[in-house]
Amino acid sequence: MKQSVKLVAGNWKMNGLGASLAEAETLAKALKDQAAACRVALCPPATLIDRMAQALKGGVVEIGGQDCHAEASGAYTGSVSAGMVRDAGATLVILGHSERRAGFGETDADVAAKVEAALAAGLEPVICIGETLQQREAGQAVEVVSRQVAGSLPASLAGKAFAVAYEPVWAIGTGLTPTLEQIEEVHAAVRAAMIARLGEGGRAAPILYGGSVKPSNAAEILTVAEVGGALVGGASLKAEDFLGIIRAV
Repeated sequence: MKQSVKLVAGNWKMNGLGASLAEAETLAKALKDQAAACRVALCPPATLIDRMAQALKGGVVEIGGQDCHAEASGAYTGSVSAGMVRDAGATLVILGHSERRAGFGETDADVAAKVEAALAAGLEPVICIGETLQQREAGQAVEVVSRQVAGSLPASLAGKAFAVAYEPVWAIGTGLTPTLEQIEEVHAAVRAAMIARLGEGGRAAPILYGGSVKPSNAAEILTVAEVGGALVGGASLKAEDFLGIIRAV
């Protein structure tokens, strides 16, 4: 089965006010002037999804959310449903990020339920997995990510557009990155787990790498086998830095 086009997605996390849209507009203009060799997405905070979608309408930059609730509606004060994310103008949504798993206690089952909700709303899920430093040092990285794939990817994903993002928790925002050999080992294990879970439906979806991706290391990371793109944190906040990663594809 043919591999999907690479995806480079920026996760703004809890950063960005209205004035930050200027960076997104600068990015969109640069990509209009010189097309990218990959899909490009920005995932701003929920307060900016609608405004970013309007500002970049008609361009090539896709808009995503950073999370959604598993329920379609209800008494969940402060939460945002997948339908709301879609209605605001997003076409993708990040789910199961380690900061949600660690800070909000999300389990694999919780993530799988959110994936189901995203699919029902017409969103493309980007499902995050990754080991902690303690798990890495204990030699459990492959075991952990394989288990997360099995538990976080519902069977309904087969035949649908989605991506998996491998983010070693210890590399997020730390400036540390695994060796290329470590990245290749884990991505191969993730692919095997995806195929085991979804059959042929797990063969083509891209596996993104995330964790201190920056212009200086993007090119070598993006050439590793089974790396189908990148999920970028801090470096996606500035158009110039994010473009450096996009151009490395």
